[in-house]
Parts: sequence; C-alpha cells; structure tokens
Amino acid sequence: MKNHLPNAVTCLNLFAGCLALCNIFAGHLETAAYLVGLAAAFDFADGLLARALHASSPIGKDLDSLADMVSFGVVPGAMLFHLLSKSGGLPEWLPYAGFIVTVFSALRLAKFNNDTRQTSSFIGLPTPACTLVVASLPLILAHDTFGLTSIILNPWVLLGLTVLLSGLLVAEIPLFALKFKNLTWQDNSLRFIFLLLALPLLILLQATAIPLVVLLYVLLSVIRPAYG
Repeated sequence: MKNHLPNAVTCLNLFAGCLALCNIFAGHLETAAYLVGLAAAFDFADGLLARALHASSPIGKDLDSLADMVSFGVVPGAMLFHLLSKSGGLPEWLPYAGFIVTVFSALRLAKFNNDTRQTSSFIGLPTPACTLVVASLPLILAHDTFGLTSIILNPWVLLGLTVLLSGLLVAEIPLFALKFKNLTWQDNSLRFIFLLLALPLLILLQATAIPLVVLLYVLLSVIRPAYG
C-alpha cells in the first residue's frame, strides 16, 4: 500500500491540473490559479512521501512528469493564451504564442528525466515555479491593490514574460532545490535565507509577491552556487 501512496498523490496533482484547465476554458482564471496552487502542493507532497516511505520507482518518476506536463505545462500555456486574448491589440493568431511555455515545459521535463546533474538541484527553472508566476497574474488582477492591471494586460509584457519564462525553463542555470536532508544551518543556509526573505514578501504582498519570490529564487541561486 505504501508504495502506491506517492503515486496517488501525483494523480491528485494531475486531477487538480485538469480542473484548472476546465476553469480556464470557462474563463474562471482566479479559480484556476488556486487549483494550480493545489497541484503544486500535491507535487511537493508526493516527493516527500516517496522519500519518507522509500517508495521511489521508475513508474512514479514517469507519472510525476506526465502529471507535471498537464499541471505545469499545458495549464500555464492556456492561461497565457487567455490573458493574451483579453489584452487586445494583437493579431488573432498571436495569443497562441502563450503555448510556447507549454513546449519549453515539455523540453524542461524531458531534460530533467535524463539529466544526472539534477538529482539534488535543478538546471533551469522548475516547471512549478514557472507556472506559479503565470498563475499569480489572475490573482493580482482580481485583487489589484497596486494598480498593475494595465501592465499585466499589456500584450507586449505578456509576450515578453512568455519568452523570458520559456528561456529560463531550459537555461543552463543551476538552481537549488528546497529539499532539506537535515535542519542544520551549514547544510541549508541558502534555503533558510530564501525562506526568511520570501515569507515576509508573501505575507505583505500576497499574490503580487509570487513573481518577486521566484525572481529571488533565481537570483540567490546565481549569487551562490546551488548545492544539495
């Protein structure tokens, strides 16, 4: 039974991603954004369970990537397509450029599954981090206390973000993983610094902080070498 528990949680990630897609198609982007957060929580939990129960398997690894391809590949592409369609001022075909993120997410996941360098850290932006940035946009629009709506719905900002995120997904940039083998400062100083900076941002700025937190994650990884 314990061998199947991590895979069951991975399937919940996939199910949440499917529900997010349904809500995007219905135009309920805010609900879809919350479902993305749920999918990310399941994605984090399945790895924890697999390590805690010593239940890792090749099937689990493949299932995780397949679920991620929906929740953190197709979903952000569909969300960007919807936002670009709403922004106006673009040729009818250009909103489909949002799915470039989907293509690069597939490349990212394929690289991850075959790259022995990514056992305890990452090379390139993880797909959940990319998707959380995209999913934060509808939440910021729904609760825009900083007057960012005109910036977010600017089609060139959205297209620029699409290109930037797609590039980061496959960039040869070492990024640390939030995997704690123990709780010592010596082994986890970078992770603790990230959490100490990220949590106040999230409390103060809420959804608006998510792109800043991901940027902080990338900058800290670049400033200090990633390690396991």
